[in-house]
Amino acid sequence: MSLKELQLPPLLHFESNRGSQKHITGRMFRTKFIKTKVGETSSDLSPRPADATYQIVQKPKEKILHGSLAKPRFLEQLECHLKRDLEALDTHSPKVQELRLQVYQEVFGYLIEEFKTYKPILSAIKNEYDITLAHLREQIRDLLPLRAKIVLVSEQCEKRILDLKVQERDEIRNLKQECQRLQDVVKSMRRQQSSLQTQVDRLKEDLASQYQQYRDERDARKLLITTISTMRYTQDTERDDNNEEVEFEDPMVVKMALQVCREDLTKAQVELNRLEAEYSDVLPRRDWDNLNRMHEETLIKLETLQTDFDQMKSEYDTLLEVHRQSAPAVLHSNQSVLQHGSDNKHIVTTPRPNWEQCSDILGGIERCKELFEGQSSQKKLEILLQEMNGQNEFFTGLGTSSEVPIYLQYEGTIKNLKLKKTDVIRVIKDIWRNKTTENEKNDYSRDLQMFLHSYLVEQYKDKSGEWAYSLMESIQNNLKDDFICLFNDILTGKVDESIYHGQTQLLFHLLKVFIQSDITQCGSLTVLELSEALKKAFPLKSDQDIEELLMTAQTELRSNGVRISYQTLYTEDTDGRHKEFLSLVKKQATAERLQYISELRVQLEGKGEVDAEHLRTAFKTIDPSQDSETLDWYLSVAFKTKECELQAQALNTEVVLQRLSVADVKRAGPER
Repeated sequence: MSLKELQLPPLLHFESNRGSQKHITGRMFRTKFIKTKVGETSSDLSPRPADATYQIVQKPKEKILHGSLAKPRFLEQLECHLKRDLEALDTHSPKVQELRLQVYQEVFGYLIEEFKTYKPILSAIKNEYDITLAHLREQIRDLLPLRAKIVLVSEQCEKRILDLKVQERDEIRNLKQECQRLQDVVKSMRRQQSSLQTQVDRLKEDLASQYQQYRDERDARKLLITTISTMRYTQDTERDDNNEEVEFEDPMVVKMALQVCREDLTKAQVELNRLEAEYSDVLPRRDWDNLNRMHEETLIKLETLQTDFDQMKSEYDTLLEVHRQSAPAVLHSNQSVLQHGSDNKHIVTTPRPNWEQCSDILGGIERCKELFEGQSSQKKLEILLQEMNGQNEFFTGLGTSSEVPIYLQYEGTIKNLKLKKTDVIRVIKDIWRNKTTENEKNDYSRDLQMFLHSYLVEQYKDKSGEWAYSLMESIQNNLKDDFICLFNDILTGKVDESIYHGQTQLLFHLLKVFIQSDITQCGSLTVLELSEALKKAFPLKSDQDIEELLMTAQTELRSNGVRISYQTLYTEDTDGRHKEFLSLVKKQATAERLQYISELRVQLEGKGEVDAEHLRTAFKTIDPSQDSETLDWYLSVAFKTKECELQAQALNTEVVLQRLSVADVKRAGPER
């Protein structure tokens, strides 16, 4: 590469120093050579002096203006070169700072080359800065992977914290549920304890009353015996010719004897109570012998039934084998009959109609059985046609009079929709579901007639009249169904709405107890577990009622005595009704309610009229554990007023008892 010399101006000019000025002026005419690359102009330095060709540029003289020095030509060239390189850089480049540093390094290198005197110290400074920058770059290069690792570890820690928060939230929710369940158990046990305490108090009162009756009877017998003895002694004395005076016992002796007898009776009663407490759980020998005898008889029956079963099974297997062997011949015979024809062909191929499918048209399965019992197929067909022709196609509206229920206040001709029983049950269930939701949202409960009217208008709009009349006709045709009959009684005001809600709450409470007793969560309970669950749900029921419920459940499910699926007990039949077990539960609840009203009737016997305080006292007498809130509701039902407006008004006792008998009035207990 060819080298040229470049003439540069002097570095410094000092006006105050004349000697130096002359020296510098003398040097202005001397040339200094700088190595540059080919391609650079003589008037300026290239943007990249290291890449340009060397040329000889003569530095012009510096001009002195008004006693001050202008910038040296070399400085102006360096500044222009620096400015041009910096402007040429891309400011959006990720390494723009390094490029700027490189530009400054190149300019600083030119400066070092120019100042020969300061070149060692400036070179040393530049090298130290380069070494330091290289060291810092190496450290940054080493720390970059750590930065990525720190970000990764931070993300992992945040994820771990989120997982721990989710796990902690799940644990808190589970602990809250467990706490709520334990609180329910505690409440149930408290209610059970209160019920048991009530029974104990009643038994104590009965025992005291019985004890007083025994004492009175004993004293009466002693007085009677004394009277009889005195009469006999008087008669003997009158017959006596000597007419001796009658000797009477000393009253003090009799009084002392009576006191001793009472003390003996007290001791005997204490001993009897002690024996009852110690031997309350002991089974009498008579009962043990009876149970043992029944067990032996059951074992004998079981062996007999097992023998009969084995024999029937062997006979069944034999018949099955005979049928299997004769099946090909029978099949061949039927095929031949179908191919060649036969006079008896209709006997084999004619299907029999399923008359039970007409139950919806005839008003239920029971009425269908009554109409078709003992009739031929032709007669059944005639009966069905008569029933179908007997149904009116249209209804005549009852008008808009205030005497007509609001849901039937329509005029003109109304089409009969001829609803089936399943449709009626579905609509009634939907009505109860919507009304229960409304009662939960509001503080008061609307009358069922008003709610039925608004429900039909909202659901069926212009056809609400057709649905109202068709629904009422179907309800009247299916009053034998307990569910439909209860809805009709509540709608007509014969029964209070609380009866339905009480039955629903009762069945829900029983299901809740079943689920709590199902430790394995398999949906079934053993016979013993089911019995314990029934006793827990209904602690006031007698053992006979519990046994009846248990037998009904086994009969309904045709259980083999091992496990009973309590979930199956809550299934409904094809008509949407509850089966035998739940029907028996509601039937027993009704009987208990009527028994409760009978006890209240006995308590109010002899009173023509009764007010709120007397009725409250009567309730407390027969049911001391009843809470005040429930009692206020009972009184509001009896006197047809709000709970907060109960006054000292008196009503006829029979009217009060009649109103209570058609409401959900029952003895306090866990089953509430």
